[in-house]
Amino acid sequence: MLRIITLCLFLLNLLSANLLQEAIDNAPEGSILKLPKGVYKGSIIINKPLSIIGKEDGVIIDGGGTGTVIQITSSYVTLKNLTITGSGDRHDLLDSAIKINNSKQSEISNCTIKDSLFGIDITMTSNSIFSNNYITSKDLELGVRGDGLRLWYSNDNIVSNNKLVKSRDMVVWYSHGNTIENNYGEQNRYSLHFMHAGKNIVKNNTYKLNSVGIFFMYTKDTIATGNTVQSSLGATGMGIGLKDVSNMTLKDNTIIYCAQGIYIDRSPYEPDTKNWLEDNKILYNSEAIHFHSVSENNVIKSNTILGNIEDIINDSRGSKTDLNEISGNYWDNYEGFDKNADNIGDTPHKVYQYADQLWVYNSNVKFFYGSPVIALLNFLAKLAPFTQPVFLMSDKAPKLKM
Repeated sequence: MLRIITLCLFLLNLLSANLLQEAIDNAPEGSILKLPKGVYKGSIIINKPLSIIGKEDGVIIDGGGTGTVIQITSSYVTLKNLTITGSGDRHDLLDSAIKINNSKQSEISNCTIKDSLFGIDITMTSNSIFSNNYITSKDLELGVRGDGLRLWYSNDNIVSNNKLVKSRDMVVWYSHGNTIENNYGEQNRYSLHFMHAGKNIVKNNTYKLNSVGIFFMYTKDTIATGNTVQSSLGATGMGIGLKDVSNMTLKDNTIIYCAQGIYIDRSPYEPDTKNWLEDNKILYNSEAIHFHSVSENNVIKSNTILGNIEDIINDSRGSKTDLNEISGNYWDNYEGFDKNADNIGDTPHKVYQYADQLWVYNSNVKFFYGSPVIALLNFLAKLAPFTQPVFLMSDKAPKLKM
C-alpha cells in the first residue's frame, strides 16, 4: 500500500547528519517522501522504488562539494521540485548532481541543478522522463565543465522542456529511440551531440550562443525537425553537423547567424542510403552548406537559402557536390527568370568557386576574407576569369519565391 511520509521540520538545516538517507533507508518500497523547505545533506543513494518531492520551493539537497549528490540504482524512482547543488569536481568519477543507473520508468522533473560538475548522468536507463529541469555546471572554463545531461546506453526515454545554460554538452551516446523535444541550450559547447545513436527524434529545440548547435556522429535513422539554432559562436561555429550519418532527415529547421549553417562530412555513410534536407531555413550564415570529404546522395530540396555570405563550400578537393540531389530550393542570389510564372527558374542555379574562396584551402587567406582586395579578385574572376572557376553544384529547378 502506498505510503506518504512527510519529514518533520527538525530535519531542516542539518547538514552534519544525513537524516534524509536514514529516511530513505527506512521507507518501504513505493513510499513518497514529501520534503518541507530546507537544506538536506547530499551524497544519498536511492536503491528502491521511491519518490522524493519538494512540498514547496526551497527544498535543497547539497552535496557539500564532494562526489555525486544523488545516486539512483533502482527503477520506479521519482524526483520532483528539488534544488540539487554542490557535487564534487572529479571528471574521472563523473561527479554529478544526479546519477541514475540501470533504471526504468523513473522520472526527474522540475528540478534545479547548479554548482555541479555533471548535471544528470543517465546510464542504461529506459522508458523514463527527464523534463522541466534547469541545469548549469560549475563556474569553470567551457572545456572542463561537465555535461549538463548525458544519456549513455539509454533507450526510449523522453527528454523535454529542459534548460541547459553554461554547461558543456548534452550528449546522446549509444542510445536509441529517445525523444528530445522543446529543450533550450545557451552558452554551452555542444548543445546536443549524438554518437552511435539511432532512431531518435529531435524536435522543436532551441539552441543559442553555443559553439555547436546539434551534431550527429555515426548516427542513423534519426529525424530532426522544427529546431532553431542561432548564433553559434566563433569562426567555426556550427548550426547542425552531420558526420558519417545515414538515413537522416533534417526538416523544417531554422539555422541563422552561424559561421557554418549545415556541415556535411562523409554523409550518408552507409551504402545505398540517403539523407534528406528539406524545408529548412538557412539564413544569414557565413556558409550555408559546407561539404567536407566525400558526401554524395543527399537530397537537398525546398530549402530557403537566404542572406548567406557563401551558399556552398566544398573543401574536399575532388568530391563532386553535384552528385547530391539538389532541387527546388530558394536561392536569394539566383540570377535567372521565370517567364511562365510557375515559380520555377527557367535556367538552373549554378554555384561556382571563384577567387574569393581561396581561403577554403589556405587558412592564412581567411584573414583577408571580406576585404576589398578579395572582393576585387572575385569580381575580376567572374568578369574575366584568369583561371577556370570550379563548378560546385546545380539546382535544376530553383524557386523564385520563398
